[in-house]
Amino acid sequence: MNRMIARVWDSDFCFSFRRSPVALVSALLLLLVVAGAVFSPWLAPHDPSDLASLSVMDSFRPPAFIGGADSGWAWPLGTDDQGRDLLSAIMYGTRISLAVGALAIAFALAVGIATGLVAGYVGGVVDSLLMRIADIQLTFPAILIALLVDGVVRAALPRDVHDRAQVYVLVFAIGIARWPQFARTVRGSTLVERGREYVMAARVIGLPSWRIMLSHILPNVLGPVLVIATLNLGLAILDEATLSFLGVGLPPTQPSLGTLIRIGNDFLFSGEWWITVFPGATLAVLVLSINLLGDWLRDALNPRLR
Repeated sequence: MNRMIARVWDSDFCFSFRRSPVALVSALLLLLVVAGAVFSPWLAPHDPSDLASLSVMDSFRPPAFIGGADSGWAWPLGTDDQGRDLLSAIMYGTRISLAVGALAIAFALAVGIATGLVAGYVGGVVDSLLMRIADIQLTFPAILIALLVDGVVRAALPRDVHDRAQVYVLVFAIGIARWPQFARTVRGSTLVERGREYVMAARVIGLPSWRIMLSHILPNVLGPVLVIATLNLGLAILDEATLSFLGVGLPPTQPSLGTLIRIGNDFLFSGEWWITVFPGATLAVLVLSINLLGDWLRDALNPRLR
């Protein structure tokens, strides 16, 4: 076990990570944000979903570091219009935003990888049809596709059912808007890999096509896909924040970062700037750290860029 750990630690991948200050700082910031989100039920000073603990008299409390009679360390970053502790709301909201973004990218990965493998391996009419669908979708911004999907689902489902399933609707809307990038990447790599000797040998011995695609081709096309997935995770979190900011995302009872920014935006020019600035800063740090790690991962996995 010790030898294995030492071998991993001395690998080119870990060496590249240790020698990159940007990657180290980004990983540290991302670790802090993710840890605060994951362990928010134990680390957060208050539970923002506990209505019994909220008081309107505590609304619009400024951050504790500003000082004054209205501030206090019971609310380190102040409170919002409902009297919720903003630090606790940000920690819980970050967990929701991360969950929606990660699930959406997982869904987009599943659809994109399956579509790209089939299109690249089968070819012909199937390839042309699937890639033309992807090309048509790529002509529209992902946020417009997500808005369209959310609007269709909102009109098709009863209001109470839609409210209960809003998280899953967001995951589906964002995921279905981002699958074409994965599909085109996998399809291009599959076109190269299907002409390799190991694929031809697998065909000769009579392996079924699905097994060749999953067992032989898929492991060799995952490198570029992981890099794209890392970069798209930040974009998916931004999509969720944008939808929530526009009022078609999560309801105020389930505060995500986008919902908190939208609530704070109503009071930005009345002096309660902290309600929108702190969630916005958290969103910026989260997405920036993910994107910087994605850039480093792209360079680390591509020997030509070292």
